[in-house]
This record gives sequence, structure tokens and C-alpha cells, in this order.
Amino acid sequence: MIQFSDFEKSTKIVFKDKNLLKQAFIHRSYINENPGSNLSHNERLEFLGDAVLELIVTDFLYKKYTNYTEGELTAVRSALVNAIIISEVAQKVGMNDYLLLSKGEAKDNGKARQYILANTYEAYVGAVYLDQGYDVAKKFITVSLLPHTEEIVSKKLWRDAKSLVQEKAQEFVGVTPFYKVLHESGPDHDKHFTVGILFGTDLIAEGRGKSKQEAEQKAAEAALKIRDWME
Repeated sequence: MIQFSDFEKSTKIVFKDKNLLKQAFIHRSYINENPGSNLSHNERLEFLGDAVLELIVTDFLYKKYTNYTEGELTAVRSALVNAIIISEVAQKVGMNDYLLLSKGEAKDNGKARQYILANTYEAYVGAVYLDQGYDVAKKFITVSLLPHTEEIVSKKLWRDAKSLVQEKAQEFVGVTPFYKVLHESGPDHDKHFTVGILFGTDLIAEGRGKSKQEAEQKAAEAALKIRDWME
């Protein structure tokens, strides 16, 4: 039996409405498997939490990076609130131990779990906002997520690899990179692509992914490392 009171102790946020706290952790698959539970899944809370999260992060970045353009602020925000980082934060605060999932979803610890954790973090933010107000939600995000900003900015992780490699290639080599699919395999529902990035006729690096776009990004990242253009 999941004891949400343990989560309240670890976060130091004690809910007035315990059902709201529980709802933040309920995945749609759990409701499908337990139709008579009279519970609701967390998607509406996620919708609200996503907006609260975006406002708090935007406000923080706007005040902290006063010399950044709108485009740069948008890119940093996108890097900070992407599913990978948010799922890592959710894992770190212990959310994985409290998820209410179907038996099938509970067995999957891959990419699907990553998205479930990221969505749960947003749903929890929405629940905190409703139950405790804006300031408590802001404090939770400030403590759990915003410390990742420094690494993103200092390592320029917000820079899109394809944009950066194009900029550097034009500056140092005088060419515009282009991408070529070198190999693809698997059925339509599970394709895998290998893409090469070329400077003129020179193959600089390769990247692999489940879409051409993902493989191109990986190839661009590899080219930046090979050329030592990571800044």
C-alpha cells in the first residue's frame, strides 16, 4: 500500500486535500485497469501544472539572465523543462515510488516511464498550486528543478546541435553541412536510422535514432565533439 504521507514528509509539503495529492500520481492506465475505483487520472492536473511550471521558470530566467534575447531565453527554458531533465528531477525527489500504474506500465522502465515521470512532476506542481498556492509551488520548483539551470547555461546545452554545427562549419570550414541517411532498418512502427553529417564530400560523423531528426541531432552532436566545437 502506497503511503503518500511519506512523500509529504520528504517534500515538507503537507496537503489539505489528500485526494488531490493521490490524483497527481494516477496514470490513465491505472484507471483503465481499476474502473470501479472512483479515482481520476492526473492529466488535468498535468495541464495546469505545465502552465504553472512555465510561468515560474520564465519569471526566473527573465530576472536572472537580463542580457539574453527572447530566443535565447526560450531555448534555455525548453532545455530546462524537457522531459529528460524533469523525469530525472521527479526520480530524484522519489516520485517513481508513488506512481499508480497498470501492471503493464509498471513493468516498463524505459522511455515510457521517463515521460510518465515528467508528466507526474507537472501534475504534482498543479496539485501543489491548487492545494497550497503559487508561492509553495514556486518554492518546490526552485528547490527541485531550477538548480539545473547553471549547468545548462554554463555548458550551453540549450544550443541546438544542428544550428551550432552549421554556424561553426560556416565559420571555420566555409561550408554548410548536410545530412544523408546511411542506413535504415526495422518495421514501420520501429524504424532505426543511421544518418551521416557531411562537410562537402567528407563524412564527419554518424548518429543513430528512431527518427531521421533524432539521428541528425546525434550526428551533429558527434561532429561538434570531433571538431572540438562544443564551446
